[in-house]
Amino acid sequence: MSTLPPEPQPRHLPRGSLVLRELPYVVVLILTLVGVAYASVSRQSMVGYWELLAPVIGLLCVILGWPHAPDNAARFRLVWTQALHWLAFLVAMNLLLLSGVADMLSPDATGLTILTLLALGTFVAGVHIQAWQVCILGMVMGLGVPAIAWVERSALLLLLAVVALAVVGAALWWGARGKRA
Repeated sequence: MSTLPPEPQPRHLPRGSLVLRELPYVVVLILTLVGVAYASVSRQSMVGYWELLAPVIGLLCVILGWPHAPDNAARFRLVWTQALHWLAFLVAMNLLLLSGVADMLSPDATGLTILTLLALGTFVAGVHIQAWQVCILGMVMGLGVPAIAWVERSALLLLLAVVALAVVGAALWWGARGKRA
Protein backbone atom coordinates (compact mmCIF):
# COMPACT_ATOMS: atom_id res chain seq x y z
CA MET A 1 0.00 0.00 0.00
CA SER A 2 1.53 3.26 -1.09
CA THR A 3 0.67 6.56 0.37
CA LEU A 4 0.16 9.37 -2.00
CA PRO A 5 1.58 12.74 -1.12
CA PRO A 6 -1.08 15.28 -0.24
CA GLU A 7 -2.31 17.34 -3.16
CA PRO A 8 -0.88 20.82 -3.15
CA GLN A 9 -3.31 23.42 -1.93
CA PRO A 10 -3.91 26.41 -4.20
CA ARG A 11 -1.84 29.34 -3.17
CA HIS A 12 -3.87 32.41 -2.36
CA LEU A 13 -1.95 35.47 -3.39
CA PRO A 14 -2.44 38.75 -1.60
CA ARG A 15 -4.61 41.17 -3.57
CA GLY A 16 -1.71 43.57 -4.11
CA SER A 17 0.43 40.98 -5.87
CA LEU A 18 -2.43 40.15 -8.26
CA VAL A 19 -2.73 43.81 -9.14
CA LEU A 20 1.03 44.06 -9.67
CA ARG A 21 1.03 40.87 -11.77
CA GLU A 22 -1.74 42.17 -14.04
CA LEU A 23 -0.49 45.79 -14.13
CA PRO A 24 1.52 45.50 -17.38
CA TYR A 25 -1.53 44.14 -19.23
CA VAL A 26 -3.74 46.85 -17.80
CA VAL A 27 -1.27 49.58 -18.79
CA VAL A 28 -1.02 48.31 -22.38
CA LEU A 29 -4.80 47.86 -22.51
CA ILE A 30 -5.30 51.45 -21.33
CA LEU A 31 -2.76 52.72 -23.89
CA THR A 32 -4.62 50.77 -26.58
CA LEU A 33 -8.06 52.03 -25.55
CA VAL A 34 -6.77 55.61 -25.31
CA GLY A 35 -5.31 55.27 -28.81
CA VAL A 36 -8.52 53.80 -30.22
CA ALA A 37 -10.66 56.47 -28.54
CA TYR A 38 -8.39 59.30 -29.66
CA ALA A 39 -8.26 57.97 -33.22
CA SER A 40 -12.06 57.71 -33.24
CA VAL A 41 -12.62 61.25 -32.00
CA SER A 42 -9.77 63.06 -33.74
CA ARG A 43 -10.09 61.19 -37.04
CA GLN A 44 -6.30 61.07 -37.33
CA SER A 45 -4.36 57.98 -38.34
CA MET A 46 -1.99 58.01 -35.31
CA VAL A 47 0.63 55.95 -37.14
CA GLY A 48 3.44 57.05 -34.82
CA TYR A 49 1.46 56.09 -31.73
CA TRP A 50 0.85 52.55 -32.96
CA GLU A 51 4.50 52.22 -34.07
CA LEU A 52 5.61 53.29 -30.60
CA LEU A 53 3.25 50.83 -28.95
CA ALA A 54 4.71 47.86 -30.90
CA PRO A 55 8.13 47.83 -29.14
CA VAL A 56 6.39 48.43 -25.79
CA ILE A 57 4.32 45.28 -26.35
CA GLY A 58 7.46 43.43 -27.50
CA LEU A 59 9.23 44.42 -24.28
CA LEU A 60 6.17 43.30 -22.31
CA CYS A 61 6.33 39.91 -24.04
CA VAL A 62 10.02 39.49 -23.18
CA ILE A 63 9.38 40.44 -19.56
CA LEU A 64 6.47 38.01 -19.34
CA GLY A 65 8.33 35.16 -21.00
CA TRP A 66 11.59 35.65 -19.08
CA PRO A 67 10.64 33.75 -15.90
CA HIS A 68 9.40 30.81 -17.97
CA ALA A 69 12.66 30.44 -19.92
CA PRO A 70 14.58 27.67 -18.15
CA ASP A 71 18.11 28.72 -19.11
CA ASN A 72 20.16 31.42 -20.82
CA ALA A 73 19.76 29.80 -24.24
CA ALA A 74 15.96 29.92 -23.90
CA ARG A 75 16.11 33.53 -22.73
CA PHE A 76 18.31 34.48 -25.67
CA ARG A 77 15.88 32.70 -28.01
CA LEU A 78 12.96 34.58 -26.39
CA VAL A 79 14.62 37.96 -26.88
CA TRP A 80 15.76 37.11 -30.41
CA THR A 81 12.39 35.80 -31.59
CA GLN A 82 10.46 38.71 -30.07
CA ALA A 83 12.89 41.22 -31.60
CA LEU A 84 12.53 39.64 -35.05
CA HIS A 85 8.76 39.30 -34.64
CA TRP A 86 8.25 42.97 -33.81
CA LEU A 87 10.82 44.16 -36.34
CA ALA A 88 8.90 42.30 -39.05
CA PHE A 89 5.63 43.94 -38.00
CA LEU A 90 7.23 47.39 -37.80
CA VAL A 91 8.64 46.90 -41.32
CA ALA A 92 5.18 45.85 -42.55
CA MET A 93 3.64 48.92 -40.90
CA ASN A 94 6.20 51.20 -42.51
CA LEU A 95 5.69 49.62 -45.94
CA LEU A 96 2.22 51.14 -45.83
CA LEU A 97 3.78 54.57 -45.44
CA LEU A 98 5.89 54.37 -48.60
CA SER A 99 4.77 57.04 -51.04
CA GLY A 100 3.47 54.62 -53.68
CA VAL A 101 1.40 52.70 -51.14
CA ALA A 102 0.34 55.71 -49.09
CA ASP A 103 -1.03 57.39 -52.23
CA MET A 104 -3.39 54.45 -52.75
CA LEU A 105 -4.82 54.54 -49.22
CA SER A 106 -6.58 57.33 -47.37
CA PRO A 107 -4.99 58.44 -44.09
CA ASP A 108 -7.88 56.79 -42.22
CA ALA A 109 -7.37 53.50 -44.05
CA THR A 110 -3.62 53.62 -43.41
CA GLY A 111 -4.13 54.14 -39.67
CA LEU A 112 -6.68 51.34 -39.43
CA THR A 113 -4.45 48.98 -41.40
CA ILE A 114 -1.49 49.73 -39.14
CA LEU A 115 -3.67 49.12 -36.08
CA THR A 116 -4.78 45.82 -37.64
CA LEU A 117 -1.14 44.78 -38.10
CA LEU A 118 -0.38 45.75 -34.49
CA ALA A 119 -3.38 43.70 -33.30
CA LEU A 120 -2.25 40.69 -35.31
CA GLY A 121 1.32 41.04 -34.06
CA THR A 122 0.13 41.28 -30.47
CA PHE A 123 -2.13 38.25 -30.75
CA VAL A 124 0.57 36.12 -32.41
CA ALA A 125 3.16 37.22 -29.82
CA GLY A 126 0.74 36.15 -27.09
CA VAL A 127 0.38 32.75 -28.72
CA HIS A 128 4.17 32.34 -28.93
CA ILE A 129 4.79 33.19 -25.28
CA GLN A 130 1.62 31.36 -24.23
CA ALA A 131 0.12 34.38 -22.47
CA TRP A 132 -3.64 34.54 -22.91
CA GLN A 133 -3.64 38.11 -21.56
CA VAL A 134 -1.50 39.27 -24.50
CA CYS A 135 -3.84 37.43 -26.88
CA ILE A 136 -6.76 39.33 -25.31
CA LEU A 137 -4.88 42.61 -25.87
CA GLY A 138 -4.51 41.69 -29.54
CA MET A 139 -8.21 40.91 -29.79
CA VAL A 140 -9.15 44.22 -28.13
CA MET A 141 -6.92 46.04 -30.63
CA GLY A 142 -8.50 44.09 -33.46
CA LEU A 143 -12.00 44.99 -32.24
CA GLY A 144 -10.87 48.62 -32.10
CA VAL A 145 -10.53 48.67 -35.90
CA PRO A 146 -14.23 48.21 -36.72
CA ALA A 147 -15.12 50.37 -33.68
CA ILE A 148 -13.10 53.29 -35.07
CA ALA A 149 -14.58 52.80 -38.53
CA TRP A 150 -18.11 52.65 -37.10
CA VAL A 151 -17.65 55.79 -34.99
CA GLU A 152 -16.25 57.68 -37.98
CA ARG A 153 -19.15 56.62 -40.21
CA SER A 154 -21.78 57.14 -37.53
CA ALA A 155 -20.59 60.42 -36.03
CA LEU A 156 -23.68 62.33 -37.20
CA LEU A 157 -25.99 59.54 -36.03
CA LEU A 158 -24.28 59.49 -32.61
CA LEU A 159 -24.57 63.27 -32.35
CA LEU A 160 -28.28 63.12 -33.17
CA ALA A 161 -28.80 60.34 -30.61
CA VAL A 162 -27.05 62.37 -27.90
CA VAL A 163 -29.12 65.47 -28.75
CA ALA A 164 -32.34 63.40 -28.77
CA LEU A 165 -31.48 61.89 -25.37
CA ALA A 166 -30.71 65.35 -24.00
CA VAL A 167 -34.04 66.71 -25.29
CA VAL A 168 -36.01 63.77 -23.87
CA GLY A 169 -34.13 64.05 -20.55
CA ALA A 170 -34.77 67.80 -20.38
CA ALA A 171 -38.47 67.28 -21.19
CA LEU A 172 -38.82 64.60 -18.48
CA TRP A 173 -36.99 66.75 -15.97
CA TRP A 174 -39.10 69.79 -16.83
CA GLY A 175 -42.31 67.73 -16.66
CA ALA A 176 -41.37 66.21 -13.28
CA ARG A 177 -40.44 69.65 -11.97
CA GLY A 178 -43.78 71.07 -13.11
CA LYS A 179 -45.77 68.31 -11.36
CA ARG A 180 -43.98 68.94 -8.07
CA ALA A 181 -44.76 72.65 -8.21
